[in-house]
Amino acid sequence: MDTFLNSATEILILIFLIIVFIQSGIDKVFDWKGNLSWLKEHFTGTPLESLVPLLFGTLLLVEMAAGVLCSVGLYQILIMGESSIALYGSIVSCISLLMLMFGQRMAKDYEGAKTIAVYFMPAIFLVYMLQK
Repeated sequence: MDTFLNSATEILILIFLIIVFIQSGIDKVFDWKGNLSWLKEHFTGTPLESLVPLLFGTLLLVEMAAGVLCSVGLYQILIMGESSIALYGSIVSCISLLMLMFGQRMAKDYEGAKTIAVYFMPAIFLVYMLQK
């Protein structure tokens, strides 16, 4: 119980990021065609148009890595009192969100970019917290 109380902020943000990235990755895997179709339309007329399938696959891998690293980091904090893997997970989470932000800005979807900024705030705060 002491570990949870001493690391409550980190644990709660890790759980948040695990939910975000594992769910997003699962959605991409189980609705690959639907997501890819939407993205191809979303990026029509942008420099990323021809790269959508490659970038989508790359994003899937980065998101799943973020979710897995955050999950292992959560376990590591709770069981071992160590946070190095959680730090890696939070950094990869930020990288994933920056990839999404870049895409939204390229597509001139400024409302979508604002939404991503909301997710970025707790992720970057977690990086700060874990860099003690």
